[in-house]
Amino acid sequence: MLTEAEVQRSFGKLFNKEQVDSDTFDKAELLLDELRPESPLRHRLAMELEELRELKGV
Repeated sequence: MLTEAEVQRSFGKLFNKEQVDSDTFDKAELLLDELRPESPLRHRLAMELEELRELKGV
């Protein structure tokens, strides 16, 4: 299991590249699964992921 800091760092790296596709979103979902369901970070990143999906149309 990854720490919250590791998940946050990895999540940021996923979306700091030019090419963001459905595979990127799948990897982000896997990272979220590493966090406890009650984690505030999980909730925040899930909301960010939803917004990014809307912006990218994925």
